[in-house]
Amino acid sequence: MTQVLHALSSASSTSLMDPGWWLAGLGAVGIFIVMFAETGLFVGFFLPGDSLLFTAGALCAATPARLSPPAVLLAAFAGAVCGAQAGFLIGRRAGAALQRSARIPHLSQAASRGGRMMSRFGVGRTLVLARFIPVVRSVINPLAGTVGVPAREFTIWQVTGAAIWTVSMTGVGYLAARLIPGVTRYVMPALAVATAASVALAVVQAVRARRAARGLPDTIPLDELDESVTSGSSGSARTGDC
Repeated sequence: MTQVLHALSSASSTSLMDPGWWLAGLGAVGIFIVMFAETGLFVGFFLPGDSLLFTAGALCAATPARLSPPAVLLAAFAGAVCGAQAGFLIGRRAGAALQRSARIPHLSQAASRGGRMMSRFGVGRTLVLARFIPVVRSVINPLAGTVGVPAREFTIWQVTGAAIWTVSMTGVGYLAARLIPGVTRYVMPALAVATAASVALAVVQAVRARRAARGLPDTIPLDELDESVTSGSSGSARTGDC
């Protein structure tokens, strides 16, 4: 635990966005931390969820002695499930935090998109699909708690989504390393470029969002979403939403 705290305290913001940093320094523990923070805490929206799972899968195939596939899958699944459940409880008990998050452009846009998905697809499909959408997966679980999604329904679908997401993304990385010789030599440089591009894109989007903040925000009021989700949840039982 001391080693983990020391590594986190000494990390830069760029390091935290680098999958290689998490895997080299913390291994499976790092995977659990990223999965938990990205899917359950607003502050984790910038963490490398998809790329971390892909890289971990590739390294499992290339260096199984360094990263064990069962340990990676267990850490990823446990982190994703625990993080989503924590985010749901945060939204249920402190829903005002979701409103305050609208001041952050990325979270505001993601919450709006998540709300539209819930209204259109229903709770079940949204909780599964949101796992594959960066930033949205960071806000969808607190959003579900805020608008009053039933706890049992939420738990069933978030666990299903966590299993599909973690296994598929890790599996793609594993198969890529198996089928493409030497792919691991290019994974880290490619991810370094992707990380730098993500930072630059985040800065550009933040500047644009601040300039556009003078207009009307594209958001769905939580009370309206609450009504649509409640009716959608009851209707999905009759129509077989998923």
